[in-house]
Amino acid sequence: MNIDTEEIIQTLLDTLSQVDGVHPEDIPNIDLYMDQVTTFMDARLSSFKRYEEDKILTKTMINNYAKNHLLPPPEKKKYSKEHMTILIFIYYFKSILSINDIQTLLKPITEKYFHPEDGYSVFDLYKEMFELEHSEIETVREDVEKTFEAAKKSFSSAPEDQRDFLQLFSFLCMLSFDVYLKKQMLEEVIDLMNPPKEK
Repeated sequence: MNIDTEEIIQTLLDTLSQVDGVHPEDIPNIDLYMDQVTTFMDARLSSFKRYEEDKILTKTMINNYAKNHLLPPPEKKKYSKEHMTILIFIYYFKSILSINDIQTLLKPITEKYFHPEDGYSVFDLYKEMFELEHSEIETVREDVEKTFEAAKKSFSSAPEDQRDFLQLFSFLCMLSFDVYLKKQMLEEVIDLMNPPKEK
């Protein structure tokens, strides 16, 4: 199997450099109907699709989020800037967390910051998180490069025609283990936020 691992890592690093997301200033400041919400999300998050036919958010998904109390219900069938912000958070979380975990994580946010009397709003939280996440991209790039260099040292005694593939496999295993550990930490913190009720 002929694999250009150097080209693969360069593609990954280039992809990381292009990660952008929804800029806070791009979130509409007016209330939107459902069709406008799905159109906006599809346009702004399309770069995150793995396959062209993937759906970012559908009407059914949004209705289910409201039914499961992840998202406050729309007001007069319209979704506010705060609704849009919560939907963006849900979109990012849903690939790694269960619906119950997202609900536990977002419930205090929607209760306290969705219609704040004063202080932070959901939108203010999003702006802060957007800045933090963008400053983290360079750290992730460095970590990926370090992981790749470690993987290149593995399987040094393997036959030469198999070494590239096995080192790539090693790299993917290490990335997966990193994601697995971080997911475990996320779930542990969420469990601490929502301790089981005593019978």
